[in-house]
Amino acid sequence: MATLRDMVRTYRYVGPPDVHAVAANVTVLREAGDLDGVAGEEAFTFVVDLDGLLRIAPRRSEHVACAGGRDVRAAGEVAFGRGAGGWTVTYASNQSTGYCPDLPSWHALADALDRAGIGRPDGFTEPFVFRRCPACGALNVVREEVYVCALCDADLPRRWNVD
Repeated sequence: MATLRDMVRTYRYVGPPDVHAVAANVTVLREAGDLDGVAGEEAFTFVVDLDGLLRIAPRRSEHVACAGGRDVRAAGEVAFGRGAGGWTVTYASNQSTGYCPDLPSWHALADALDRAGIGRPDGFTEPFVFRRCPACGALNVVREEVYVCALCDADLPRRWNVD
């Protein structure tokens, strides 16, 4: 039987085509010390690239720019705090309307954090559920388990379908 970790997929960019700019301030986190002098109180835009590396950029950066225009294994926002035990994640979401990653993308982020030696929670602290409406094509964020298109009231699929 497949586990959620087995369901991690590759996500391609589904946002507007004019946003493929290159991010100037991308930091690749290979170890916790890479956060020294970079992390503060503000959250970051993040992606986990196809090599499993965590890339962060200032929060208002586009995810596709943080990814260098490439496909990703995870995308969203992340914040870090430093305590006696070192760096740890204080906030993590899969909020990226450019890639619309599904919830199992958490495992790609968790693996990247574990490899870098950065503490983490057991899942996204704020998960987002994305679905594309099969009737009108609109991108939706599902709230409170209501799988209905915000634009045309059509039923949304229970399974991720943004690709």
